[in-house]
Amino acid sequence: MSVVKYTIQDHVAYITLNRPEKLNAITREMTEKLYQAFSDVRENDEVWAAIITGEGRSFSTGHDLQEVADIAPGTPGSTTALYQCIQEIWKPTIAAINGFCLAQGAGIALSCDIRIASERAQFGWPQVKRGIASTSGPCILAHHLPLNIALELLYTGDLIDAQEAKRLNLVNKVVPHERLRDESEQFVRQILQNAPLAMRAIKEIAIRSIDMTMEDRIRFAGLLSAQIQESEDAKEGLSAFREKRQPVWQGR
Repeated sequence: MSVVKYTIQDHVAYITLNRPEKLNAITREMTEKLYQAFSDVRENDEVWAAIITGEGRSFSTGHDLQEVADIAPGTPGSTTALYQCIQEIWKPTIAAINGFCLAQGAGIALSCDIRIASERAQFGWPQVKRGIASTSGPCILAHHLPLNIALELLYTGDLIDAQEAKRLNLVNKVVPHERLRDESEQFVRQILQNAPLAMRAIKEIAIRSIDMTMEDRIRFAGLLSAQIQESEDAKEGLSAFREKRQPVWQGR
């Protein structure tokens, strides 16, 4: 049984953490397979978007503390490399959070663009309760929340429920548990009615320009927009508009 299930259907990659008996606690093997899966999402032209979720009652409780792993930071077997890999995919990524979403598991979810949570989901960074530090907390969570709120969560190690996560804007929406997969599927199908290359450019501009001056942001956006303007999809979109029909995207 694979600890990570990976399939592609109708331009959507489906990634499932698959250690339900261990609440999808992350091992080195799982991290390596997740890295491979997300690398394929990034490089595979047939993939236009991705959904990641967990099997069973947990998205992921974070690193498996029963495993003594010697993984150098930044290597493909490390969670730090995995975070960076996910965040540098210029395609829509959706986390469908089905239960416990803790520590490294929460880092993976926060590395995705859109987060849809089951009403049963819980979030937290409990490392301080185990006497260990965190990477995803100070490096990712602290850049999603006001610093004082992030540090409160990291100092206490307390968990928050899905509604509190929504109030803090850590998730886009909370849905009934039994509707999680359907809602995630509905969302990805909705956005795939739009041009995939245009969405990729918009994401790349938004992320790469965060630390730029406004002048450089606009210049960078202009360069990528000019490239997209020459694509077959851009021509198809304008033709479909003129002909009052739905466009047929090719991703080129």
